[in-house]
This record gives sequence, structure tokens and C-alpha cells, in this order.
Amino acid sequence: MKPGPRTRALWRGALDLVFPPQSIDGGLAQAGGLSAAAWSRIQFLDGPVCDGCGVPFEFDIGSRCAACLARPRAFDAARAACLYDDTSREPILKLKHADRLDLAPLFARWLSRAARDLLDEADAIVPVPLHPSRLLGRRYNQAAEIARPLARLSGVPYLPDALIRRRATETQGGKSGSGRRRNVSGAFLVPPGRARRIDGKRILLIDDVLTTGATAEGCARALKASGAVRVDVAVVARVKEMTAS
Repeated sequence: MKPGPRTRALWRGALDLVFPPQSIDGGLAQAGGLSAAAWSRIQFLDGPVCDGCGVPFEFDIGSRCAACLARPRAFDAARAACLYDDTSREPILKLKHADRLDLAPLFARWLSRAARDLLDEADAIVPVPLHPSRLLGRRYNQAAEIARPLARLSGVPYLPDALIRRRATETQGGKSGSGRRRNVSGAFLVPPGRARRIDGKRILLIDDVLTTGATAEGCARALKASGAVRVDVAVVARVKEMTAS
């Protein structure tokens, strides 16, 4: 029987004690499988950001960006640990598609810092779900792998099954903003038996990347339809500009 991704992650950790690990981008790995050079290239969002979508500001203007003011989103606020670019893309995709579950705790630590204001107000942490057919193929949900250690770090209750993807959507890659919104429209649901765990709560939704916000908005609508009083979003990385078209 082929070992699962968690078993392989344990084996990888044991081998790292014997053989110095190579970084994802080449060279000797530092924390999280990245070289020192790669660490220096990651654009962490430590400065002022839009309270609505988390886009970085050059100066702290204490407000929301023009896009959020023009089109309020279904979620209340978003935070990202870093920008999604050539440097951050590789470790994120390694977690998502290459069984690199050892990266999930690292990303959780990033989020515990980047989204600390949202964590302080959250009643529960909920991962963006995968449809069962995609979960069967991938064998794990990368958002859940990040959300679980984040809940442990923060002490915020973790609700892994509070939200489901009831329709097998197409991949969002290559779609416009409007195409992404149509693709996930009505795709998310809080099962009736779990709605009481959402009603009246402030939910922090976890995902790996924020692109147009369509998936996060679809999840937020489903959570608010079940009584959530607030839905915030925390992601590992976000694109520099969230397209609306």
C-alpha cells in the first residue's frame, strides 16, 4: 500500500535529521524548506494594508482601498501573509500538489502574525472546503492543513466540517473575475446540522491564495446565510491587485 502524505511527511522529517535538506529553490534549506535567499525575496505584508481586502498601502491611510469602497465584498476583512509572486508561488504549490505537508505549520505561523487582529476577534476557524471528488484525488485539503495548526497556535476553535462544497466546480485558474464568481456561485453550503455552530459567530475563513476573492465571497455568503455575524479571511498569499472583471 502506498504511504499517505502524512506518513511521507514524517519520513521526510526523519531523513532531514540525517541528511541536510535541500531547499525548494536550491541550496541549503533554512526554516520551512526555503533558502536564505528565497526568504529575503518573499514580500511579507508587514506594513499598512486595506482593511477590506488586505492590499498593501504605501502609506497608512486608515481606510479601505478604492476597489473595496466601490464594491463592498461579502467577507468583512482579509489579511495575507505575503504577496503571491514567483518566490511565494513555489512553496504554496508544493503544499497544494506535492504532498509537502511540512510547509503547513510554517504557513500557519505566518498567518498567526499577519492575521493576529482577526484572530483576536474570531470565534471559530473554518477552512475553504474541497469537493469530495477533488479531495479523493488530492487526499488532503491544503486549506485545512493550514487551518488546523493555526487553531492550535491561536486557541481559536477549529470547525473543519462547518462548510462544504456541494458542487464540483471547475478549476478557477485562467478564469476572469466574473467567470470565477459564476463558477463558485451556490457551490458552498453550511449543512443544516452544523448551522448552530455558525449562528451568531465571527468566523475566520482560511485559504492558501486570494486572487479575485470569488471563492472567499462564495464561502462568506454561505456562512452568513447560516447566521455568521462576521466572516473574515486569512490567506498565505494574495495577488497584488484583485481583478474584478
